[in-house]
Amino acid sequence: MRDTRPLLLHSDFPPVYRATLDTLQVNLGYLCNLSCVHCHVNAGPTRTEQMDAETIELILALVRRQDIRTLDLTGGAPELNPHFRYLVRAARKLGVRVIDRCNLTVLTEPGQEDLAAFLAEQQVEISASLPCYLQDNVEAQRGKGVYHTSIEALRRLNALGYGSDLILNLVYNPVGPVLPPPQQALEADYRRELAARFGIRFNELFTITNMPISRFGAVLLAQGQYHEYMHLLRENYSAANVPTLMCRSLVSVDWRGYLYDCDFNQMLDMPMLASDRRRHIRDLLRAPDVEGEAVHTAEHCYGCTAGQGSSCGGALVA
Repeated sequence: MRDTRPLLLHSDFPPVYRATLDTLQVNLGYLCNLSCVHCHVNAGPTRTEQMDAETIELILALVRRQDIRTLDLTGGAPELNPHFRYLVRAARKLGVRVIDRCNLTVLTEPGQEDLAAFLAEQQVEISASLPCYLQDNVEAQRGKGVYHTSIEALRRLNALGYGSDLILNLVYNPVGPVLPPPQQALEADYRRELAARFGIRFNELFTITNMPISRFGAVLLAQGQYHEYMHLLRENYSAANVPTLMCRSLVSVDWRGYLYDCDFNQMLDMPMLASDRRRHIRDLLRAPDVEGEAVHTAEHCYGCTAGQGSSCGGALVA
């Protein structure tokens, strides 16, 4: 698979500096029950990388010391990590907001029949990937049969109170090298279509720009669309999005415990700056103040600042 990393590292993206840290985004491993075309971590059923129990305890120690407000769990399918439920329970006992970045289909996997009920019991917020409300678009990205399984999972979540008393947000990624449409208008379309077709309800829709890295980056290169896509991102750059970039208040932790400014930098092997060596969660326990540090930027950062902007919480501006 061809790699876009060498093309991304040399960039004129403007400097970005950290604000107060309030979120840990923890990648629990690359094991997943799906292999999606747009996946920027190359997750799949054959990946074996998983965060171990010792690193989980370091995460919890930092949450306690740093007064972290949000623990954002991702993967792969984070729920497939054998320590996922322990981490969730421990974090919730500390009063931490926990977000599960869920592909929905994992809720129907063998051995995960009680997963939805567990998430509801712990009042975990779910950010669920649903690339479109139409079957063909979903299965073009995520594989045959995924659409109906996702709908079944959403109905199960609704029955447990998600979309009303419990927070259920949906995540949209474009199909192909284009920017997401305006988030508010697309959310209205999702809400109307999912309610009319299946009686499904949710809280918000997050639109996220596809990053030109890993699996999606390789597709762009193979189809000769990389430079055209980067031109699109740069031409739609908006300086108004920079102050609210997620990397200013978030630290990304990989499955081994190493630190990055965001999940995308993690996949490009671009560790946090301000150190002569790669930083680990242990280093953050010793010196937790990262406010004012420079963020490690590159060409892909134009993806977060193009158009309405993009973050794990959707568009940056209305």
